[in-house]
Amino acid sequence: MNPVLAERAAALRSALRLEWLTIGWNVAEAGVGITAGVVAGSTALVGFGGDSVVESLSGAVLIWRLSVERRGAGSARAEAVEGRARRLVAASMWILALYVGAQSIAGLVTGDEAETSPVGIGLAVASLATMWLLSRAKRALAVGLHSHALEADAVQTRICWQLSAILLVGLGLNAAFGWWWADGVAALGMAGLIAHEGWEAWRERDCC
Repeated sequence: MNPVLAERAAALRSALRLEWLTIGWNVAEAGVGITAGVVAGSTALVGFGGDSVVESLSGAVLIWRLSVERRGAGSARAEAVEGRARRLVAASMWILALYVGAQSIAGLVTGDEAETSPVGIGLAVASLATMWLLSRAKRALAVGLHSHALEADAVQTRICWQLSAILLVGLGLNAAFGWWWADGVAALGMAGLIAHEGWEAWRERDCC
C-alpha cells in the first residue's frame, strides 16, 4: 500500500477507536448524570447528562462518516450525508439548551433548592480529565486527516470539558456554602454553551 494511504488508514482506525471510546463514556455519563440530577433535583446535572446523550448521537454520526471512507466509498458522499445528520444533531442541541435554560430560570424564580450530590461532583471531576484528553487526541487526528467532521467533534468534546467545569463549580458552591442558586446559574451557563455547540455543529467552517 502507498505509504500516504497506509498512514491515513491508520489515522482513520485511531479516530474510530476514539469515537467508540467517546460514545461509551458519554452513555455512562448520561446515565449517571441524569439519575443523580433527578435524585438531587439538580437542573445542571440533568442538563449535563442530556448533553452527553447528544454527544453520543454526534459520535455515532462521525463513526458512520469515518467508516464509509475507510470502506472506500469516498469522502464526498460521506461528507454530504454527514452534513445533513449534523444539522439534526445541532437542532437537538438547541432544544436541549431551551429546556435547560427554561428549567434553570424556573428554579431560580421559585427558589427550588438542589440537594448536595457527591456523585455529581465525582462525575464532573472524572469528566474534566477524560474530555480534556479526548479533545486533544481528536484535534491532532483532525489536523492529520484534514477532517472538518473530526475537528467539529473535537470542538464538541472540548465544550463538554467546559460544561464539566461549570457543573463542578455549581455543585461545589452548593455543597460547600449552601448556595442553592449556584446550580441554577451553572445550568444557565451550560444552556448557553450547549446552544453555542449547536451553532458550531450547524455552520460550515474551513477545517483546522
